[in-house]
Amino acid sequence: MIRRIRPDDVPAVTGLVYELAEYEKARHECTVTESQLEAALFGPAPAAFGHVAEEDGVVVGTALWFRNFSTWDGVHGIYLEDLYVQPRSRGRGHGKALLATLAKECVDQGYTRLAWSVLKWNTPSIEFYDALGARAQDEWTGYRLSGTALRELAATA
Repeated sequence: MIRRIRPDDVPAVTGLVYELAEYEKARHECTVTESQLEAALFGPAPAAFGHVAEEDGVVVGTALWFRNFSTWDGVHGIYLEDLYVQPRSRGRGHGKALLATLAKECVDQGYTRLAWSVLKWNTPSIEFYDALGARAQDEWTGYRLSGTALRELAATA
């Protein structure tokens, strides 16, 4: 069963975020707290949205996302920040159902894009996305400023 995330799901979803960070070999970079995630999802000005996959009443997967905006299309889209299904629940359609739910959200809201990133070494996920008809955006290279570099550039403003 796929449904919107509820406040009582935050502890389970936070745990899934940490599991994803572990899977991506970046656990040391994950510092989100339950209260931060709850504020982002359910605060006065939500910055993130989410869905969960339930199996026998237990949250086993999540899709956390936020709206982006295309200046070329002039409308919003969805950027999928995290898609994760616990290993023991994979192969049961939860990942596809989560993505289908986000695709429906796009169609229902008139959004033109559903986008996400995947690590180059994550072959199982790449094969899964390819099978759904998603196409890699190889012509773009992602960039990120964080930590010291972010603070140094900010100091020049």
